[in-house]
Amino acid sequence: MTVTLVTGGTGHLGRDIVERLVCGGHRVRLLARSPGRRSDVEWAIGDLSTGAGVREALQDVDTVIHAATYSPIARRGGVRPIDFFKSPPTVDVEGTERLLSFCQQQSVRHFLHVSIVGLDDATLPYAKVKLAGERLVRASSLSWSVVRAMPFYYLLDKMLAGLAWLPVWPAPTTLFNPVDTSDVADHVVTCAFDGVRGERAEIGGPEDLSLATLAGQYRDARGLHRRILPIALSEAKARGMGFVVSQGVRGRLSWADWLQYRYARA
Repeated sequence: MTVTLVTGGTGHLGRDIVERLVCGGHRVRLLARSPGRRSDVEWAIGDLSTGAGVREALQDVDTVIHAATYSPIARRGGVRPIDFFKSPPTVDVEGTERLLSFCQQQSVRHFLHVSIVGLDDATLPYAKVKLAGERLVRASSLSWSVVRAMPFYYLLDKMLAGLAWLPVWPAPTTLFNPVDTSDVADHVVTCAFDGVRGERAEIGGPEDLSLATLAGQYRDARGLHRRILPIALSEAKARGMGFVVSQGVRGRLSWADWLQYRYARA
C-alpha cells in the first residue's frame, strides 16, 4: 500500500483530511513535531521550519498533501499592528521549498498544495507569504495540484470571539463565503486521488454573506447583545483584505448550521 504524507495534519483542516484518508483505507503518515494520540496513522517526527526529519518522513511516500501553514493572526484569533508589516516565511515559503526539494529526491508522484482564494489581490503580509509558497509549487518539476480555499469558519469564530468585549462591532458589508474545514477536506482528498493535476477548482462555503451578517448570526447564536456597525469598503480594499467570493466548488455546511452545532450544545 502506498503512503500519503500529510503536513499540518494536527491542525483543524489537517485533522479532517487525515480522518477522511484513514476512513478511505489509505496508509497515512503525519509530519509533526511530536507524536499525537492516533494509533491508526504513522507519525514522522520533523519540522518544516528547520527541515529536521523531513527527508526521512518522505520514505516510500507516493502522495503529499501539504496543508501546513503558519499564520500569526489565525493562531491568536486577532490582528495586531505587526501583522500589517511582516509575517514569518519559515513554514510557508522556506518549509515548502525544502519539502519540494526532498519530494523531488524521493520521486514523489503527486504534491497537493492547500492555498487560499484571492491571494493575487491580497495585501496582508501573510497572504504574500502564502502566494510565494504557492508559486514555488507551481514552478516545481513535480506533478502538482493547488487547491485554494476560502477562510474557515473556526477562524471567523475566533476573530469574532476577540470582539465579544466590544459594545459595537465594526463589520464590512462586502460579500464573501467562508467555508467549513470538513467540506474543504472532502474536496482536497478527492483532488489528491482523482488523477487530475494542476490548478483545481477553488472551494468556498454555500452562502455569499457580508461579515456584518455573519457577525449578527454569531452574536445571536451566543446570545450576546451587541450592535453591528456596517462598514462599506471599496472593491480594491475589500479584495486586498481577502473579502472575495470563490468561483469553484461550494461546500454544504452553512455558517448558521455550524454555529448551531458549535453553540447550541454549550
